[in-house]
Amino acid sequence: MSKTFKIISVISVISVIFLCVSAGNKNAENVVVNDPKIGTHINYKIQALKLPTNLNLAGERVPLEIADVKERMERELLVNTYWQSNGLLLLKRANKYLPIIEPLLAKHGLPDDFKFLALAESGFTDETSSVGAAGMWHFMKETGKEYGLEINDNVDERYHIEKSTEVAAEYLKNAKEKFGSWTLAAASYNAGVYGISRRIKEQEVTNYYDALLPDETERYIFRIIALKEIINNPEKYGFVFEQEDLYTLPKTNTIKVDTAISNITTFAKRYGLNYKEFKILNPWLRENKLNNSSRKVYEIKIPVK
Repeated sequence: MSKTFKIISVISVISVIFLCVSAGNKNAENVVVNDPKIGTHINYKIQALKLPTNLNLAGERVPLEIADVKERMERELLVNTYWQSNGLLLLKRANKYLPIIEPLLAKHGLPDDFKFLALAESGFTDETSSVGAAGMWHFMKETGKEYGLEINDNVDERYHIEKSTEVAAEYLKNAKEKFGSWTLAAASYNAGVYGISRRIKEQEVTNYYDALLPDETERYIFRIIALKEIINNPEKYGFVFEQEDLYTLPKTNTIKVDTAISNITTFAKRYGLNYKEFKILNPWLRENKLNNSSRKVYEIKIPVK
């Protein structure tokens, strides 16, 4: 294969990729280009986004008139709009898990916007972060235990979506009481209550947008707000899908267990499940057994047949 042909082939592949991506993105302008070397193709243009004027977190306004704030907000909105594959996956997963999270936040008096904090933390996956934060709310082990979650090699309730959501709500309510601001409470979820307290005290400020914070925390609030804007207005940002494209959870019943389970594989088979199917519904069970020497009552999900 000649060098020239290789180059043309690569350019052609890139052109097709751009065509596929731009087909569903209303923020991009598609321009037909006729090139004698590679034929007709689409030139995909990335366009600047206009920031909505009413951006807020839990009703607390984003001061876009501050140049630094506007630039940081634009960064997160651009990153999360034009990383199309990730954005579409987040939309799909949001349909799966928000029906669980939303009523629990309401039950504990949390603003609905905090469901987007969980999305920003984990992308609604159960993967453990590089620093050991686990579950969809990305609790560190020490914080989870402090708020009453059971965390050990056998049971890790950071992976229990209902229990971890309720613990996250308590954490955020406590932080709001301390700081008087939902935005600072959300920032403390990333940097810790002590970390935020120390920095705003040293800098003699009382507002998230006036504080100089660690890089990750500097982006954190803006990422949450960007995801809120995109998830609430997907078509505005070029995401096109049918309802049937979105993910859903199976309907389940709950059974209560107050004894040990010596073998989860065998236990799951009683309900017509294999080990993997059982663990997808009950990821907080970390081994192929449940020790339960204390005779605690655990609630286990089983799909409705």
